[in-house]
Amino acid sequence: MHKQSKPQTYDFSFLRELRRRDELTIQDVSTRSGISPAVISKLERNQTSAELETLFRLSRVFGMNATEMLALAEARTAQRATEASHVGGEFVFRGIQYGNVRALFGAAPKGAKVSRPEIHRDDYEVCWVLAGRLSIELPHERYELKTGEAIQFDAILHHTYHALDNCQIIVLHLRKGKRF
Repeated sequence: MHKQSKPQTYDFSFLRELRRRDELTIQDVSTRSGISPAVISKLERNQTSAELETLFRLSRVFGMNATEMLALAEARTAQRATEASHVGGEFVFRGIQYGNVRALFGAAPKGAKVSRPEIHRDDYEVCWVLAGRLSIELPHERYELKTGEAIQFDAILHHTYHALDNCQIIVLHLRKGKRF
């Protein structure tokens, strides 16, 4: 009977890609991180896993934090999602959600309005107008966007969308990274 191998949870071979992108040798990374060249080489060939301290020290070499580095090492598998629909004001939204991003396709007739379209966490919001014109009101600002224009703002701020024409939009909620 042939025993099936267990899928790898972490793959550190991405370190080689980061190192080459930054035009660094294994010795350069070793000098900057204090991690031995042998350990770096084994990580790049995915022959060992990294301890938390090793991740922390290597992450500093590449300008990221240990959490970001660990996320890169997680097994790279696709995640499938099924859309959900909802109505906000007079806007009809179809959307999908993953851990750090929510993507919504919205459509509204001229004159439609929605205030604070979604209950937000501490996200950034991007609104991209695919067709029509849209007014976005923030506490002390008002913007008019037309087809092909986009805006990004802190989603925790109260905001209102107002369709100036029949419009179609894409809204992205991007989770803010937490360092502490």
